[in-house]
Amino acid sequence: MNLAQLPSIDQVEVAGHNVLVRADLNLPMKNGALSDVSRLKRLIPTIRDLVERRARVILMSHFGRPNGLDKRLSLAQIAAEIERELQSPVTFVPNCIGLTARSAVERLRNGSVALLENLRFHPQEERNDPDFAQLLADHADFYVNDAFSCSHRAHASVDAITRKLPSFAGPLLLEEIAALTSALERPQRPVMAIVGGSKVSSKIKVLCNLVEKVDRLAIGGGMANTFLAAQGCNVGRSFIEPEMFDTVRAIEQKAQQHGCRIILPHDVVTAPALFANVQGKMFFADDVPDNEMIFDIGKVSIAALCAEIVECRTLLWNGPLGVFEHHPFGNGTFSVARFAAEQTTCLQLIAIAGGGETVSALNDAGVADRFTYVSMAGGAFLEWLEGKQLPGIAALTAQSVRERV
Repeated sequence: MNLAQLPSIDQVEVAGHNVLVRADLNLPMKNGALSDVSRLKRLIPTIRDLVERRARVILMSHFGRPNGLDKRLSLAQIAAEIERELQSPVTFVPNCIGLTARSAVERLRNGSVALLENLRFHPQEERNDPDFAQLLADHADFYVNDAFSCSHRAHASVDAITRKLPSFAGPLLLEEIAALTSALERPQRPVMAIVGGSKVSSKIKVLCNLVEKVDRLAIGGGMANTFLAAQGCNVGRSFIEPEMFDTVRAIEQKAQQHGCRIILPHDVVTAPALFANVQGKMFFADDVPDNEMIFDIGKVSIAALCAEIVECRTLLWNGPLGVFEHHPFGNGTFSVARFAAEQTTCLQLIAIAGGGETVSALNDAGVADRFTYVSMAGGAFLEWLEGKQLPGIAALTAQSVRERV
């Protein structure tokens, strides 16, 4: 898309104004504690910039999937983490609307920061309720969407609010769109995509869109099993979707029509099941014993994918190549990821990756910081790959158009 269509908050004089920032502070938890604050760390420069420009910064976000008020999903715990990252005070507001919120916002001074309570404590948020959006808008002079990962949701804090306030894209949102646009819409060619995951049925639209835009498409994970089985290969007891065979053949035909070469594993690593201290066995992908299940790609496939990457200028990656969480079935994903990172470091490759499992796999491989860009978005990243227009982006673009008319 044309980034010039998106109004940027960088172009606005914000000193002395209330700026309402839609962030994604839906941070992962483990055993009651925050387990990964990477998403927050990326947001900190936006907050710090607005603070330095003497804005009164009001952050809002959802957290988890509460069914009404649920103190376990209060953003109070996130406020403390923001304070640590910013190294300056953050006012936590125990509601996002109403007198409590209004009073807290009125007490803000230039260069200060407040965090509103979980938006999803109010069901009107997910209903895209315009009245709820107005109550949020009453806090501010400007609205900023800096949450690409939430922009696939037509919720009140993402969509309806843009019709209540002058609305702008934040720097993190613009950075993410620029990275994804460079990979799909204006890429350096040849372009290769690696798409993994367990089910073809969950990524049909992604695959159909990608074969029109990339030169090579490598299929991994459980999806590769279905592609192999559709070609008549014996994949043993591996998970497959027989009902997807016709769809797979249609995707292959479409790829051929658009000059996209689909790459499947040559060899695989198998086991009878996943259990502690399991030992993987290597077989050709078309000759897996009946009692074995495929859990990773083999050494020949790793070498082949690395050779393909050498010939490409852009790599787009979504989904692991195997069951990387279970040793020894992360070798395929980790080896290819490390090779892609080396090519990126040597300025031979532009590598863009995204999706929850993908980010985890790259972190486990120790190379997430060596890719050109790693998107923290899950559903939004997938919908972008599908070629869908995201409601949050469309809303900002529509406002920009309205202002020009």
